[in-house]
Amino acid sequence: MNKRMKSAEYLSNFESMFKCPICNSSMKVFELKSLICLNNHTFDFTKQGYINLTTHMVKTKYSKDLFEARRKLIVEDSFFKPLSAAIAEMINKHATKKEALSLIDMGCGEGSHLSNISDIIRSEYNKITTGVGIDLSKEGILVAAKNYTNKIWAVADLANTPFQDKQFDIILNILSPSNYEEFNRLLKADGLVVKVVPQSGYLKELRAVIFGKPEKQSYSNVDTVERFNENFQLVDSSRLCYTVTLDNPSIQTLVQMTPLSWSSTAGQVTSFLKADSAEITVDLELLIGKK
Repeated sequence: MNKRMKSAEYLSNFESMFKCPICNSSMKVFELKSLICLNNHTFDFTKQGYINLTTHMVKTKYSKDLFEARRKLIVEDSFFKPLSAAIAEMINKHATKKEALSLIDMGCGEGSHLSNISDIIRSEYNKITTGVGIDLSKEGILVAAKNYTNKIWAVADLANTPFQDKQFDIILNILSPSNYEEFNRLLKADGLVVKVVPQSGYLKELRAVIFGKPEKQSYSNVDTVERFNENFQLVDSSRLCYTVTLDNPSIQTLVQMTPLSWSSTAGQVTSFLKADSAEITVDLELLIGKK
């Protein structure tokens, strides 16, 4: 079996969670090639093993190189390792009674967060996990499907997700925009939303290089947190702050992976890119909410 067929076979175990993004009818896997709805709207599996469930072409600014860089930073440099561990621990703490968990990462990028968190929940907390990752960027989903098997990877619109109501125990939303209406629709009655937002010290060393004005170098996410609290009952939160030492190749990778550098000129980051090593701050807030 090739990768396309293996992915289709794996997804066929969970086809009941899907609904057609065009007409909302239920869907079935057909001949290990396509996902087809009752009204014959057809979405084909790609040779890389993901499925595109958008209804029109979407171009994003995120490139394949950016996602490859992000994956290198997460997997090889363990940049977000403490974050994955903290999220898995919080999920286990608040979902102790469940032996099996369905997780969806909304805005999953290249899939490493979902893969790492699922692995920790499975290996350290002995829970069965079903992982679904969606993103509007085809480039991100392509990198995810290439590297992580036994997950469902789909290009999909976060405002019109191709899933039936109340399908997921856990919604992950890591450094990514939210659509709370969809989160509420997709979440099971006793489910949890895990949102990660950057805090004032996040990548402050890179900000200092890119932004000359001090007010641009630090920022607040008070509005984001308030909006989360308006939509969900906050059951837990924690601030996670640590530093990572990066060597020169990893500094290059960091600059390549973050949209922060889009607003910089080549001259601004040249000296930063030449450094032999750098201490980089990761400063994040984890919010856990329920309906």
